[in-house]
Amino acid sequence: MKKIRTYNNIATVGLNKFPANHYEVDAACETPDAILLRSHKLHNEVLPSSVLAIARAGAGVNNIPVSDYTPKGIVVFNTPGANANAVKELVLTSLLLGSRGITQSMDYVATLASETDAAELNKKVEAGKKQYGGTELIGKTLGVVGLGAIGAKVANMAISLGMKVIGYDPALSVEAAWQLSSQVSRAENLNSLLARSDYVTLHVPAIKPTIGMMNEDAFSAAKDGMVLINLARGELVDEAAVISALDSGKLGAHLSDFPSEGLINHGKSTLFPHLGASTVEAEENCAVMGANQLIDFLDNGNIVNSVNFPAVAMERTTGYRLTFANDNIPKVLGTILNLLADLNINVLDMVNKSRDDIAYTIVDIEQEPTPALLEKLSSVEHVFHVRRV
Repeated sequence: MKKIRTYNNIATVGLNKFPANHYEVDAACETPDAILLRSHKLHNEVLPSSVLAIARAGAGVNNIPVSDYTPKGIVVFNTPGANANAVKELVLTSLLLGSRGITQSMDYVATLASETDAAELNKKVEAGKKQYGGTELIGKTLGVVGLGAIGAKVANMAISLGMKVIGYDPALSVEAAWQLSSQVSRAENLNSLLARSDYVTLHVPAIKPTIGMMNEDAFSAAKDGMVLINLARGELVDEAAVISALDSGKLGAHLSDFPSEGLINHGKSTLFPHLGASTVEAEENCAVMGANQLIDFLDNGNIVNSVNFPAVAMERTTGYRLTFANDNIPKVLGTILNLLADLNINVLDMVNKSRDDIAYTIVDIEQEPTPALLEKLSSVEHVFHVRRV
C-alpha cells in the first residue's frame, strides 16, 4: 500500500484518482511515499526519509525547497497549464478593468448611496459617468511577456478580441510555439515590446533574471500611458518604480493580484487577492494532474512535469523495473550496465535522460532484483538514488 500525505484542501476529484486498493491518502500520514499540496510551505519542515516525490497542484514551486530535495532523489512536480484558462480569463477581466474605469465608476456610485430622490440619483449618475470614459480593446496592442501555457492562451485570446499581440520569451519552447497564433509578433527584447504595447501582461516565473524586471529602466522604455497587468509574481515588479511611473503618467494603470503596501491605496492601481487559479475548474484540474503524475511515478518510475528532474517515460515490459538517479557525468551509465552484465542480468529495455546536472534512468531487467543488487547499484560512484518500482 503506497501512502500519500496531503496539505491544504485538495479537490476531491484529484484525491479520487488514487486507487483505494493500492493507495492510502491521509493528511496525517507519518511515512508517506509522496506529498500532494497547494500553497503549504515546506521550507522549515523536515521530510520523512520515505518521501520519494512531491506534487504541487499549481505552477509555482516557491513553497518547496527544490534544491534541497534534488540531491536526495526527491522528484518535485508541478502542474503547468492546469490553471491556464482561469488565469487567461482573469487577464481578460484586468484588460477590461484597465480600459473602462469600471472600479472607479463603481466607487463613485457607492458615494450616492444616501441619495433618496430617484430623479436626483439618476441626474448624478448621468453627470458622473462623463469622467469615466474609457477605450476599447480592439485595435490596441497587447505585449505578452512569457509565452508558456498561460501566455500562449492569453495571446490567442487577445487576437480573437481584435487586438494586436507582441510576445517576448527568450526561453520559448517548441511545444509552446506550436500553441501560438501565427498572428503573434515576436519582440527581440523586453524594451522593444514595452515601447510598442498599450497593455503589457506578465507570465514568467520569479527567478533571478526576472525578479524586478519591471523597474525604472523598463518603464522609461515603455509607451506613454501603458497599462501593466501582473498576475504572475509580485517580485517581478519594483514597487517604487511602479508608483513613480503611475504618478508621472508613464503608466496609465496597474492591475495585479499581488497587493503591496505602497500601491494598495494608489488611485491608478487596482489590486485584488491572488485569484489567478481560484476557480473550481482550475483547482480540480491541478489536483487531477498532480495525482496522475504521482501515480505514474510511484507505479512506473515515469517523470512528467518535474521541475528538477528530466522528463522520462517508458512503457512497462514483462520484466522488473529499476530506476536510478546520478550526477550527469560520463561513464556512470556504462558502469551500471557493466555491473548488470557481470552479474548475468539481462536488460530488456532502458531509457536514460539528463537535465542540467542530473541524469535519470529507467531500466527493465529480466531477473528479480535482490536487496544485494540494489545495494551494489547504490554504491556506484555518483549514483545518489536507486529504487525498485
